[in-house]
Amino acid sequence: MTRRAVYGFGLLFTVVCTLMTVESINIPRWVSYNPTARRHYSMGLHRRCSSVTGTCEPFPRPSDCVDSRAGFCDLWRSVGFLVSLSVVVELATIVSFVVIIAGGVQRRAAGWKIISSILGFGAAVQCAGTAIVAHLSSTDDRFARGWQLDLSWRLCTASWIIMAAAASVIAASARYLPEEDEYETIPDNPMSYEQDEL
Repeated sequence: MTRRAVYGFGLLFTVVCTLMTVESINIPRWVSYNPTARRHYSMGLHRRCSSVTGTCEPFPRPSDCVDSRAGFCDLWRSVGFLVSLSVVVELATIVSFVVIIAGGVQRRAAGWKIISSILGFGAAVQCAGTAIVAHLSSTDDRFARGWQLDLSWRLCTASWIIMAAAASVIAASARYLPEEDEYETIPDNPMSYEQDEL
């Protein structure tokens, strides 16, 4: 049976993962180009920024998605959807943790299945998103030599690795940790219990 402390640490790690995922969406640095100290370009899930002009613009724009580049745009938008979906899953996981921790021994005894499943699903969704970006950065002609995976990609990767590890630890603790001792079992024969006390 999983103990309250295990769920507490799982909740803490899930909150950290959620913050990391939100930051990976907000910071437009999934892929960056910085061949010299004077030029720097970066792409986020929804914005493209340049230190040359000091501005950011929406990305991908319709002009970025014509002809052969339409496949790139579809995949890039899919990553945006997957990472946003993972934030929803992480928020649902946080709510599940709170309900299970506050729900007593029976909920904690059975709740590990729900928590592990949700965490595993969220990790799989994020892993798919980061894998697509890694694939595009190494195969798409838009990313010539000098482009590299950057901070936002690393944040999202760290997030899904931590979530997958948390899911595994919670499942293992349910299997290997002893049961919680919040309640005493009631003896079958109360009279024999009283006699033992005397």
